[in-house]
Amino acid sequence: MRRLVCLLVLGFVGCGASGSLEATEFEEQGGKAGQNEASRGQAGSSDSHVGTGGNAAGGDEGGGGADAGSDGSSAGSGGSEAGTGGAAGSGGEEGSGAGGKKPCEVPPPCEGPAPDPGPKRKWNHTLSSITTTLGNPNHRGRDLFLTPGQDQWIIGKFAYGLNDKDIKDEEVDIYLQRGCVGPWEKLATTKTTSDSKHPTVEGVEDSGGRIYYKIPPEKTLGLGLHRVHLVVAGDLTTTDLYLQVVEPGTPIFVSDVDGTLTTSENVEFVKLLQGTLPEAHADAGKALSLLASKGYRPMYITARPEFLVQRTREFVKARGLPFGLVHTTTTLTGALGGSAVKYKTGELKMLADRGLVPSWAFGNKESDAEAYHNGNLQPLNQRVFHQFTDSKFGGRRIETYTELLGEFVALPMACQ
Repeated sequence: MRRLVCLLVLGFVGCGASGSLEATEFEEQGGKAGQNEASRGQAGSSDSHVGTGGNAAGGDEGGGGADAGSDGSSAGSGGSEAGTGGAAGSGGEEGSGAGGKKPCEVPPPCEGPAPDPGPKRKWNHTLSSITTTLGNPNHRGRDLFLTPGQDQWIIGKFAYGLNDKDIKDEEVDIYLQRGCVGPWEKLATTKTTSDSKHPTVEGVEDSGGRIYYKIPPEKTLGLGLHRVHLVVAGDLTTTDLYLQVVEPGTPIFVSDVDGTLTTSENVEFVKLLQGTLPEAHADAGKALSLLASKGYRPMYITARPEFLVQRTREFVKARGLPFGLVHTTTTLTGALGGSAVKYKTGELKMLADRGLVPSWAFGNKESDAEAYHNGNLQPLNQRVFHQFTDSKFGGRRIETYTELLGEFVALPMACQ
């Protein structure tokens, strides 16, 4: 079914049904997340919104396409039990020698008005103007978890129509709203790339029509959630992305989307043709919002094709899921099966390399189970799979998200 839909939508073969992404297994009420209070003190001011902004739960798989810059290596060899050992590579206690956790700082929703972009400017190339007639814009930005001291990149893709035709060598204005509040500042104007002209950054290969902007040291982002607004100068079409700066060891959870949160594995592609959004499983929004309210920062990692980033954000918001960062593959077709495992494993490794190992993970397929195993996400009880039995790696099966509500209510705070 998914291949047929992809043929209709994209006009070529290569889409596939994927395996949903990580699922988080829940522990009993003692939830490891809270036990770190007395021991290592999980890092992190809880920037989590509970059901506010629209970030994405993008379901995986959208095709047999290439994986997004992952190397298939296992994410976070050391693993981390949320609450007992702290995230792998996190460096133990947060801050200086005190054993306590950071305050649960909940940022305001990133939903305010966009900046005034001013008048349109001329296209650099006539072909770009023609490209805009192919259909609606499919622009998207790459959300990122960042830790202090690492390079801070703004990455976007600018394309139009069902065939996702990108524009090259065209100006894009970059605006920043620090902390999602206060005035907008214009960081820079940059140009979209031609194919393979820029080195891979944050696992994103240059497929053309992208921007890569490194925030200069004097403009470095502080801790917190920040909104970036990107404007194509030639027609003033836009997209947003979110950069969340956290300390290593900050509590996070990850979730797949398709079949894990949506009511079936392939419903997104049916709803895409119908121009509507899929429904979510009963109480999925309530359960994950409770987890976010305990101080765990959400991230939705899906093997969907990249052009579904914005629809994934819209799904998250519309179905009452907590605001979180969204990652799809960076390909036009998405990934499934072994390719989905490689992509998700690579995503977890990039998180682990900056001291962020998910305490909870949610999924619904074998590919999710294998990726979570590769990432050494512990404990097993907090790898949670919706109506899927992880017989190979030992994750936890649930029939409904309603089962988790009482448990999540009783969890201690992962921050203070």
